[in-house]
Amino acid sequence: MSTSATPLLKDELDIVIPTIRNLDFLELWRPFFEPYHLIIVQDGDPSKKIMVPEGFDYDLYNRDDINKILGPKANCISFKDSACRCFGYMVSKKKYIYTIDDDCFVAKDPSGNDINALEQHIKNLLCPSTPSFSTLCTILSVMVLISSVDIPSAFVKESQLLYVDMVLTIPKGTLFPMCGMNLAFDRELIGPAMYFGLMGDGQPIGRYDDMWAGWCTKVICDHLGLGVKTGLPYIYHSKASNPFTNLRKEDHPFFQSAVIPKECTTVQQCYKELASQVKDKLAKVDPYFDKLADAMVTWIDAWDELNPPSNKVANGDASRWSVN
Repeated sequence: MSTSATPLLKDELDIVIPTIRNLDFLELWRPFFEPYHLIIVQDGDPSKKIMVPEGFDYDLYNRDDINKILGPKANCISFKDSACRCFGYMVSKKKYIYTIDDDCFVAKDPSGNDINALEQHIKNLLCPSTPSFSTLCTILSVMVLISSVDIPSAFVKESQLLYVDMVLTIPKGTLFPMCGMNLAFDRELIGPAMYFGLMGDGQPIGRYDDMWAGWCTKVICDHLGLGVKTGLPYIYHSKASNPFTNLRKEDHPFFQSAVIPKECTTVQQCYKELASQVKDKLAKVDPYFDKLADAMVTWIDAWDELNPPSNKVANGDASRWSVN
């Protein structure tokens, strides 16, 4: 796929990248990413200098910056886990977000052409989801990786590498194992729900952050009548993953039975309701979930503090659409 003469959504989209290393991988993405603004969230040691190739427009935030900007609320942002990326969603002022990991590279289509993953995600976001699922707006465009990590592609890899030229709406009521390393979404519509949880350093769990965000977001999307897509675009991820381990992680009955009251009409209200249910139903299973529920509330409070309501309709207000 070739680049557009005028990049789509050039002034309306931020690319968010969590990292602990120099961003040499951006050279491979330069033809596609260089016109856009980058938000780099540096994880780990804030005194380490992260090198960014010349020519890219970016803001870089490390842990010291996060603590300074959020103050006591900074404890909701994970440390030593890629979940720190969600800080970038919070400080962005753009309508759309695309996020990618620093070990993801440009894939090729069956003809040998480089795939412009960002352009495909944007097209997914600008095209309405399947109306039969009562969804009018596409707010999430979820990748299928060529090599590893998310469950559907992992099983494809085990059999053979297939290039499936398809974009599908995930049906209402259906959960999915979202992977955060190649993901785009409408920040104005669903941003407050895109919290990757409390993972990594000091926590009993890690590498679960994107799936947690996906489950929370899908439940809220279903409630508000918003659409989620999966399929194209492909990227190439350099690491391997155990699909059977991830499959065991996928099964989560809490989200399968979660119901949000009709009185909740904004993303923030929906998310705080989910946080309350997490505290009531999951904290008895493991005390970690009590801590996570508190962090979910702190996240929403921090989001609203950095993104105060304006004269525009509040984030995620379902009254903006006429849902069938």
